[in-house]
Amino acid sequence: MSIDAKLGQAELELLESRGAMNADDDAKWLEWVSHQFEIIAGEDREIDLQEFKTALKVKESFFAERFFALFDSDGNGTITLQELLGALNLLIHGNTMDKLKFLFHVYDVDGSGSIDPDELRTVLQSCLKESAISLPEEKLDDLTLALFESADKDHNGSITFEELQEELTNFPEVMENLTISAANWLKPPSSKKRPQMPRHLTLAYWHNNSGKLAILSAYIGLNILLFTLAALKHQSFGVSIMVAKGCGQCLNFNCSFIVVLMLRRCLTWLRATWLARVFPLDQNVEFHQLIGYVVVAFTLIHTIAHVVNFVRLAQLVDNPFQFWEYLLTTRPGIGWVHGTASLTGIVLQLLILIMLVCSCPFVRRSGHFEVFYWTHLSYILIWVLLIIHGPSFWKWLLVPGLLFFLEKGVGLVLSHMAALSIVEANLLSSKVTHLVIKRPSFFSYKPGDYVYLNIPAIAKYEWHPFTISSAPEQEDTIWLHVRSQGQWTNRLYDYFKASDPICFGTKRLTQNLKLRKSQRMPQETKVHILNTHSASTTQGILASNMEKTVELMSYNPEKLTQKKEEDLIDCGKEREEKPQPRSVLPLLNENQRLCNIKCYLDGPYGTPTRRIFASEHAVLIGAGIGITPFASILQSIMYRYQKRKQNCPNCHYSWYEDVKNDEMKLKKVDFIWINRDQRSFEWFVSLLTKLEMDQVKEEPGGHFLELHMYMTSALGKNDMKAIGLQMALDLLAKKENKDSITGLKTRTQPGRPDWNKVFQKLAAENKGKVQVFFCGSPALAKVLKSHCELLNFRFFKENF
Repeated sequence: MSIDAKLGQAELELLESRGAMNADDDAKWLEWVSHQFEIIAGEDREIDLQEFKTALKVKESFFAERFFALFDSDGNGTITLQELLGALNLLIHGNTMDKLKFLFHVYDVDGSGSIDPDELRTVLQSCLKESAISLPEEKLDDLTLALFESADKDHNGSITFEELQEELTNFPEVMENLTISAANWLKPPSSKKRPQMPRHLTLAYWHNNSGKLAILSAYIGLNILLFTLAALKHQSFGVSIMVAKGCGQCLNFNCSFIVVLMLRRCLTWLRATWLARVFPLDQNVEFHQLIGYVVVAFTLIHTIAHVVNFVRLAQLVDNPFQFWEYLLTTRPGIGWVHGTASLTGIVLQLLILIMLVCSCPFVRRSGHFEVFYWTHLSYILIWVLLIIHGPSFWKWLLVPGLLFFLEKGVGLVLSHMAALSIVEANLLSSKVTHLVIKRPSFFSYKPGDYVYLNIPAIAKYEWHPFTISSAPEQEDTIWLHVRSQGQWTNRLYDYFKASDPICFGTKRLTQNLKLRKSQRMPQETKVHILNTHSASTTQGILASNMEKTVELMSYNPEKLTQKKEEDLIDCGKEREEKPQPRSVLPLLNENQRLCNIKCYLDGPYGTPTRRIFASEHAVLIGAGIGITPFASILQSIMYRYQKRKQNCPNCHYSWYEDVKNDEMKLKKVDFIWINRDQRSFEWFVSLLTKLEMDQVKEEPGGHFLELHMYMTSALGKNDMKAIGLQMALDLLAKKENKDSITGLKTRTQPGRPDWNKVFQKLAAENKGKVQVFFCGSPALAKVLKSHCELLNFRFFKENF
């Protein structure tokens, strides 16, 4: 039978069962599926198992084989167009009962009409692989038993269709949208949406960005004014000179003002004043980038205008100089320093273009940050050439330049005031290096601040910015979490990975014996957390059933052992005293390094996150390593929140006062963390566990801090390849009161957040004015900002 004949027969059958769709939509769908079928099937007009696996793009062959067997209704080992249309019609447009029967047949592997525990375990194991979740065999057994015992209503050792149907009544929203996500390629392209007004032209955008737009308007107006005045002053010299002089005056201003935007210490100080409410100080990096593009544009126009003028001059009859002499020599005497204006202009043009190219995102974010770093240092040469090139530039640069070099000098002095050292490094399997730095007594910072780090053992002259992940209330040490995504960060990770877990010098066995003895000694602990790092390393997961608690770090600054010179370690290529390690129960992690490596810190510098404590309802959104600034903030928030705790002197009852003061006005904090895979949660899951434990079990009006965890690689609950797993995870989380993926009490949600629902829920809580703080990818920042503008939420993005 031809494809056209099959299509006509199938169309008659499908139109009766799909009355909800109109004729046009139905015809488009049938045409699209027919087209896709021809692409997949090839010349033989039938789809075999291998072609089906390739088209379906499933990770686990179990589901491909089960779906293929159910699609192949006649059991001949291939799928025809008619069989494909029938199955897809059920999955995409069928009713709930039809989808549920299909799901039951997927789980009923042996076709016995019921599901036994081993079949269910096989299905859940495949579900885990499809969602890129790794759990130990014991946890898989627990998930299987949790779901099986809940669904097996009559306790006869098997699950019937009716029992599965009854169990799924607890997930009505899932059943309405149940489908196979991998079959989306068989859905016709959605019709084009009605064009909407650009976001930048909406009233909400103008209202929420009034300060930024006002400054931008003033900046544009000032450039127009400077250009006009300079051009009018030279109107007697012709149009090309007018344009060149106008652009030159604008370059004088922009090449000086761009420095002001990088005065980090001044901006950090201004953030604490009323000016932060008037000027968009938090967007200094964006303005810096904008002015960089403006400088390039003015430079090109300025150069072209002078070239045009040189061509005109060279064509004059009585002119002794040729065009190339104007452009490449000092003979015409153009310029206030020995006629070097043309030569310095060419060099400046090249340097500025190189700096622009090396500052583009494809360079910075492709693991070549060093290229950006070293080419940006050419600003010193550019300033020198500009002073030689233009007679007035030094006047514009005088004040900003003095402030800039004063900041650099102060930073250099402060960073070398005390010999800092990295006393501990923890290597996480997600290639994140957790550095513990001994904190000097004079080092003061705010939650969310960042520093520039220099480690001579890695690179003597390179400074890289990293957010401080420890709270200011942590007096002894400073934490930094460094993700390996560039040359320097990879060298840092490899440096510690190549070293021994503990370097005790020549007397390794003696020091190891002392360490074992110290493990048996009772010690006062400051911060206790679940041993999730150990569990993730030894078991390949994050969640742990271990109830033991350990300290977050091993270094103890209060107990330094006096050693002889030969007992001092030399991890940082310098002989310095080695602090006595502190025990971590039950044993030190193999990815933990106790060391004494020399380092320098320049900072701290403020960020938009300083506004959090002045908010009423703060929403913190981190994507991946973007949680780093919030780690410090969450710890500090909970520390300040605990200060509100009041205890009754006559009983054990305690409560938290709703006090608003200058230190913290927060009423509610929502923390949303989005990660691609399971491993990424190990960065701060221990900290989040501690924060959950710190909260009161039952508070009037709900918890002060709410956590929301999302894992984007996990399939959603409405996918047939994941619904069983998600049901089992929900049931086991209720039973054990913790999530099987992270070990937190908060359940990890599969897929990406539905931002419409998330923001509507936040608005409905009425906990005060909502302010959203984000650290992550620029693409997600645009999405979040558009949602904030619709609901009049203030939006702040972390920038370096």
